[in-house]
Amino acid sequence: MTAPAPTRERLVTEAMRLFSTKGFEATSVSQIEAAAGLAAGSGALYRHFKSKDALLAAGIDRQLDRRRAMHDIRALFAGLGDLQAELTVLGRYLLTVVDEERELLQIAARTPAGRSPRLDTAYAALVDGLNAELADWVTAWAPTLNPEQCRVLAALGLNSILGARFATSLFHESEPRIPDDRYLAEWTALLATRIDALAGRT
Repeated sequence: MTAPAPTRERLVTEAMRLFSTKGFEATSVSQIEAAAGLAAGSGALYRHFKSKDALLAAGIDRQLDRRRAMHDIRALFAGLGDLQAELTVLGRYLLTVVDEERELLQIAARTPAGRSPRLDTAYAALVDGLNAELADWVTAWAPTLNPEQCRVLAALGLNSILGARFATSLFHESEPRIPDDRYLAEWTALLATRIDALAGRT
């Protein structure tokens, strides 16, 4: 039988889940305590965190630690050397990152900008980091493109992945309307065609 998670860890896990589904402002300390298996309204949360903001900060730190542990995308492509194959792997990588960071992304979407500078910074670091990684990859495949073209292609690639997942969340669907394999096949074909066209290979 698996031992229960420590109280602090349960509080972080349940708080991030509630913040992502209800929003930071709409989630009460009592609701977090109850979800973590503590007596609602007992103030038990404050034995581990000085405030709800401190709890959010701990959740953000946990998400960032997990993100740092993920592979640099360039390490995924060793030996592939094929544009379509690399794009397919890249698309799966981006979907995995977005799925892993879904709670953080949903919390950021439900929290007004400026309410939590730590959250704003974490969101920007995640999205800007993925954009930069993708732009670097485009540059490696099409070195004749100017930096702005690479950034635009990267933004299109990442935003279409984010949009696919946000649409699922927005409509409270348990599964994407379009299966990932089908979506990624079209995503790969479109980006590959555009990269080749801008690089003068078609």
